[in-house]
Order: sequence, then structure tokens, then C-alpha cells
Amino acid sequence: MKKIIVIILLGTLGFYTAHTFFDIGFGFPHFEHGVKDVYLQKTVSDLKVSNTVTSIVVNFRGFDTLGEVTVLFLAVTALGGILYKRRHEVGERSVLFSASSIVTSGSKLLFPAIILLGVYVFIHGHLSPGGGFQGGTIIATGFLLMLLTYENYSVNHTVLSLVESLAGIAFAGIGLLGFMHGGTFLQNFIEPGVLNNLFSGGVIPIIYIMVGFKVGAELTGVIYTVLHEKG
Repeated sequence: MKKIIVIILLGTLGFYTAHTFFDIGFGFPHFEHGVKDVYLQKTVSDLKVSNTVTSIVVNFRGFDTLGEVTVLFLAVTALGGILYKRRHEVGERSVLFSASSIVTSGSKLLFPAIILLGVYVFIHGHLSPGGGFQGGTIIATGFLLMLLTYENYSVNHTVLSLVESLAGIAFAGIGLLGFMHGGTFLQNFIEPGVLNNLFSGGVIPIIYIMVGFKVGAELTGVIYTVLHEKG
């Protein structure tokens, strides 16, 4: 029964995906002077986004961004599988070392500031340079600092997996909602708001927040796995 449900869901998703591509009209010149003028104009007038790069990455080429996040997920999964196999073949090895009191004291002050900076970067990705990938990486560096400072510091892999999964599902879910409301994947179906306001850009800041949490969780998991490599 489960296989039948999965097949039906995949078939439905495949049908609507193919239907969308059929309506695009590949090979026909839609823009007289290329796409750059359209990007620059619609970013401000239609999307109400100050950062043109963000509007391209998340909206105009949002499907590519979903693919990049998927590639990162596959890379993390492959790394975990390789190290899992090695830990059953050889003994344990840790690259961690004891840090001085200066480092331990400083890390306690820096860690919350690094996390806050990462969150700030991906929340304001539609207003200023930055975004989900940059903010998520900054968050991961905060956990890297703690893992290098404290030998017994650990992260909850259940929480990391939950955050990563929910963020990925939310990203894809927003894309499917765009299908339902606008007929295309990741269609911006929320009112864009006022330019230069935090709550502007429609679904763009929401997607970047999901990307930030997903990238941060995945890279933190990679760092923890590598530093506690058994091999």
C-alpha cells in the first residue's frame, strides 16, 4: 500500500513538473535585451527586494538553489556513509586537543555572537549582502569553535537532523504552494510588502531562512563527524 501511495505522489509531482516545463517555450527570445534588465526592474518594482542577487538566487533561479541544497545534502550523506564504514574497520582517532583557559573563556563569549551574526545574515539576505548559505556557514563556524575548544563538547544529531529535514521540507513545500497559487514552482505568492522593510520580498526571506537553518545544520554535522573521525 505504501509503495502505491509513493508511486501516485511521485507520478502526480512528475506530471505537474513536466506540465510546467512544457509551457515555458524553450528557445524563443522572450527578452529583447537579455534577462539582466528584467531582473533589475522586477527585483525592485515587483518583488520589493533591495538585493538583486538574492532575488535571482531565490526567486528567478530558485529551482537551481533547491538543487544546490540537495547536492549539499547528498555530499553530507555520502561523507557520513564513508566514515561510518571506516569506523568499523579501524580504531578511533580524534583530532581534538585541550585548549587554554583564554581560548575557553573567549569561546563562551564569541559563540552566541557568532550564532547571532549568522542568523542576522540570512534574515536580512534580501536587504543586504548575505543570505542562507553565508549565514548557515557562519553558524557552523560557531559550533566549530566550540568543538575545537572543548574535547567533550557534542551536538545533538537528532536535533540537527530534525532541523535539516524540516527546513528542506519547508523549502520544497513553499515551492509546491507556488505551483498551487501561481502555476510555477517557487512562485512568489505572498504580498511583497514595502521596499527596504524587513518584512518584504514575499517568500524570498522565508526561503533564505530555511536555507540558512538547513546549511547550518548540515555543515555542523559534517564538522562534528570529521573532528570525531574514527580512522
